[in-house]
Amino acid sequence: MDALIQHAVIPWDELLWRFGLAAAFGAILGFDREARGKAAGIRTHMLVALSSAMTMLIALELMEEMAQRGRSPDPTRAIQGLAQAIGFLCAGVIFVARGSVHGLTTAASLWMTSAVGIAAGAGMTQIAAVGVAFALVILTVILVVERTLGLKVPREEIDDTGSRPQGKPSRARDARA
Repeated sequence: MDALIQHAVIPWDELLWRFGLAAAFGAILGFDREARGKAAGIRTHMLVALSSAMTMLIALELMEEMAQRGRSPDPTRAIQGLAQAIGFLCAGVIFVARGSVHGLTTAASLWMTSAVGIAAGAGMTQIAAVGVAFALVILTVILVVERTLGLKVPREEIDDTGSRPQGKPSRARDARA
């Protein structure tokens, strides 16, 4: 038990707060994807945010430990490595079928969830909260605007060949015109 409760720079209550915040914000962002039936839903987003927070907390703890030994580490390297790893995860949710690309928004929301986790793990609550607020607006309000303007057709209206119903414009087709 003593090994579990070792000396740490970040106190237990702060550690629990940061992990809880990351998981909660991940759940909020994942709810949108889950509600839309996407593969990466609430639990995936929670785990991405939590693992990002954990990576950031480890980097901060290591930075402090190494600084006490007279070394000057760079915690931003943890962020760099995490961004690279999340890039691979996000690439795995993007696929092309029948000439259409799917999964881009889910990949972007996973990337955002990672950034929120990093912010929560670093104790940057305001950055994490504002990031979640903006992400929610983008994932929900902007989707409603896109559908209202006819820029986005609900998936259930697209047939199995990937075609849109008559009269429903495609952004790709509009760009070529």
